[in-house]
Amino acid sequence: MSVTPTFDKARGENRAVLVGCLPAGFPSYEGAIAALRAMVAGGVDMIELELPYSDPTMDGPAIQAASEQALRNGTRTQDVLRTVEAIANLGVCTILMTYWNPIEQYGVERFARDFAAAGGSGMVTPDLIPEEAGEWIAASDATGLDRVFLVAPSSTDERIRLTTQACRGFVYAASVMGVTGTREQTSAAAPRLVARIREITKSSQGTSGSPSAEPQTSGPGLPVGVGLGVSNGDQAADVASYADAVIVGSAFVKRILAATDEKAGRASVEELARDLAAGVRRRG
Repeated sequence: MSVTPTFDKARGENRAVLVGCLPAGFPSYEGAIAALRAMVAGGVDMIELELPYSDPTMDGPAIQAASEQALRNGTRTQDVLRTVEAIANLGVCTILMTYWNPIEQYGVERFARDFAAAGGSGMVTPDLIPEEAGEWIAASDATGLDRVFLVAPSSTDERIRLTTQACRGFVYAASVMGVTGTREQTSAAAPRLVARIREITKSSQGTSGSPSAEPQTSGPGLPVGVGLGVSNGDQAADVASYADAVIVGSAFVKRILAATDEKAGRASVEELARDLAAGVRRRG
């Protein structure tokens, strides 16, 4: 299932998509599934499940701690796929955020087939650039999975053009130069980055620069998701005023880390999801 209908539905409701992120296997295998269900109950539109990795170079302290706990729990790639299967009936898309080494180790074509069969919709690959993604582009085309690459405030116009042409589903705009994590204020660079992306994708519409012959998405241009820093409804409303998706990870992880037990963590996660969901509907 492509993420495109999720963006189309939100656009029809004049709001942004809320994406909630959590590592698989954190705080435990069953605890992660329960927390993801709580996110959806609270209003999350799309799940970004992270494959725990021993060297998460883009992740801040909270998600690093969560990934380390998941690995200590014995979480492996098969457990991630089992998690995708377990949440497939929640009625929302699941995308996977993963560094590239685990996918290479598993086998790119094999992983694409298994992930699609489990009910996955696409992958965010933060350390993979389009020029080096030939095998993944071919595998995602064969399985119909969306592919989400990243751009940053430092990206040149040409880099943004090349990256967005390789994307399918949406493009991930990393709003700050640095690791993930909640912040007192969202990035001042984010609105300008999103504006640049929109201008470039608008001028590129109808061209055949994408490695796939399929359109990037339905509707007016490639959706833009903004991540890194959002922790409450007011910040979500601010980002939703200029982006198509608000991506929240560290704030959810911190709620679970601070909880006295998994039940309390689930309740806290659902409470945060409700605040964020109200924010994306308020739109600044």
